[in-house]
Amino acid sequence: MWILFLSAALATPTEILLQEGMTAQRAGDVALALQRYQACLEADPTHVGCHWEIGWSYWTEGRWSEVVKHWNRVKELDPSHTQVYKHLPAAEEHLRSLSALEALARSAPETVRPPIPAGRTLRIRAVGDIMLGTDFPGDGEHLAPDDGAHLLDEVKALTMDADVTFGNLEGPLCDTGTTRKCSSGGNCYAFRSPTRYGAYMKAAGIDMMSTANNHAGDFGEECRLATERTLADLGIAYSGRPGTVATVEVDGLKVGMIGFHTSRNSHYVNDHEMAAKLVRAVDAGHDLVIVSFHGGAEGSKATHVPDEMELFYGEERGHLRVFARTVIDAGADLVLGHGPHVPRGLQVIDGHLVAYSLGNFATYGRFNLSGHLGTSLVLEVILDHEGKLVSGKILPVKQIGDGIPQPDPANTAIDLIRSLSEEDFGDSAPLVGQDGTFAAR
Repeated sequence: MWILFLSAALATPTEILLQEGMTAQRAGDVALALQRYQACLEADPTHVGCHWEIGWSYWTEGRWSEVVKHWNRVKELDPSHTQVYKHLPAAEEHLRSLSALEALARSAPETVRPPIPAGRTLRIRAVGDIMLGTDFPGDGEHLAPDDGAHLLDEVKALTMDADVTFGNLEGPLCDTGTTRKCSSGGNCYAFRSPTRYGAYMKAAGIDMMSTANNHAGDFGEECRLATERTLADLGIAYSGRPGTVATVEVDGLKVGMIGFHTSRNSHYVNDHEMAAKLVRAVDAGHDLVIVSFHGGAEGSKATHVPDEMELFYGEERGHLRVFARTVIDAGADLVLGHGPHVPRGLQVIDGHLVAYSLGNFATYGRFNLSGHLGTSLVLEVILDHEGKLVSGKILPVKQIGDGIPQPDPANTAIDLIRSLSEEDFGDSAPLVGQDGTFAAR
């Protein structure tokens, strides 16, 4: 004990600031961490440790010019610092990509607003993965303050302002059940949100949800059934389990949604022949058809849509370009993707919009939200009475802290999706304005 006391007593002020910054960073308080590191560098501009650690804090916020600046300083001060040579190239590549996005944004039109056609239109807003906190593992440390009641407050105005609002429910709503994914928690990613959290989504205007994803069965059939009962009781239409179709009526217009996933415990995204049959069946009984899919590789490097079957840890995660074309040919009017945890590009196929990934929307507690993993959006799509794209808008969102969504004044999602769309789809990408509005070319 005396040794520890003596060690603390001998610590310099800059070392204390460094340790306080690292503690704040581990706790997810990036603002406090930055404050401590900046104070450290004001006291000692040559402190290698503070330059190194502040770079990681800026990394979590996607402030790549700051990361590169501080890590280049580390190289100057300590040429033997092996870790900086390992990680600096990635930060420099992020900075180059950001510069390219900004250049493309400057060349885009300010706005893209084609005239609204005569006749009935439908305005849809859609978001990606929603997991409002999990009570497993642990004793509630992965639940938001105030029991999550205010988690969606900053984005509620965006999700409520639509004829129909869609989201992907990333995990069950359940108060019981056990998981086979892991016995003691640890680093196992099994989610279970309290049943009462369903009311928060309803209050945010969510009308329609996909339950077709790799977390729907995290706590077994008991919780899958409980989720379906909860959604039904709240009046939220859902699709996921084979045979389930979400139906919402808006002013006499019947809208159907069918959710697909890379597992046969949902409608199977890799069986294109069956997918076409299912879409044709839904189309026969509805005015407009939305197809949702949970597919594609995952992570910060999964922003592009390859023209091939995607593999992730050996699992076939879908040939999503072919899937999108297949379901549109069968009668789908709008295709909404999620699963990669980052936004992906937009494509227009025969007048119908495909959004290949809407990213993480509200994923509290157990998600890596660094870089574009924390970049999100609310996608607005206006369809005519035939289901063709009239226009749309990307409403940029970001997640802060442990996963609190809020509007993003930096418009990160707009610039990212514009770039990804043009790189991946060329002339079939929509034209995206600087304000996020878009339409077919």
